[in-house]
Amino acid sequence: MNAILLIDCPDRKGLVAAIADFLYRHGANILHADQHQDNEQKFFFMRVEWDLADFDLDEPSFEREFRPIASEFGMHWRVEWGPKRPAVAMFVSRYQHCLVDLLHRYQIGELPCTIAMIVSNHTDAGPLAGFYKIPFHHIPVSAANKAEAEARELELLEAGGVALIVLARYMQVLSPDFVARYPRQIINVHHSFLPAFSGARPYHAAFERGVKLIGATSHYVTNVLDEGPIIEQEVIRVSHRDRADDLVQKGRDVERIALSRGVQWHLEHRILCYGNKTVVFD
Repeated sequence: MNAILLIDCPDRKGLVAAIADFLYRHGANILHADQHQDNEQKFFFMRVEWDLADFDLDEPSFEREFRPIASEFGMHWRVEWGPKRPAVAMFVSRYQHCLVDLLHRYQIGELPCTIAMIVSNHTDAGPLAGFYKIPFHHIPVSAANKAEAEARELELLEAGGVALIVLARYMQVLSPDFVARYPRQIINVHHSFLPAFSGARPYHAAFERGVKLIGATSHYVTNVLDEGPIIEQEVIRVSHRDRADDLVQKGRDVERIALSRGVQWHLEHRILCYGNKTVVFD
């Protein structure tokens, strides 16, 4: 089993040495280490993964022993222990290409999680959920019943112990109360290269503008629509020969890639957020 330590703090001399020395003294075999310095904000970020075979601290003792170092350097930190498989909920509307891709990756073992449920405001994805033997919940959403629908969704998420919500082309805007319940735990895919062409019809807006590249963006959801911290972006080239419908078709490929990478990196604890930006470790 492995453990992963994630750190962000003000940058100063001695950080890496202090962390490496602490892990060495307790028998850690470091498997991978990556770091980043934001020179403008003078901030430091680090991800360290190590083998627990000869490590002499458990979770409570690590907390106790590491606290003085964390306090000295003003660290914000967390440790992820062992091969945990968090429960994930997939939210989808009618477009299923992102959901199909994620379910296939899940089936072949690329996503270290358990997909606990698929939630939709339409019935279209029901047969797909049945094929993968994943519980499917149809919860219609309208302006009149939005609060009631979200309350039902939150009940399901809590009962299922869900740690991550993936909006796989779920065409509903979540309320601030919903988002507040799952900070940095909701990943959305937007079908444009944000911040360009936000909103509901970005491919048509891109077509009208005559762009030569279109893209997709996976990002964490915040209360401001399409402006959460960006995790991953992917692009594909288009030309004057492409119609708006061609852009939509080509865009599905980049949507799948951007979303699946964002979900995988989150599950592998490779992302640190600061401000409205992310550091994504290799």
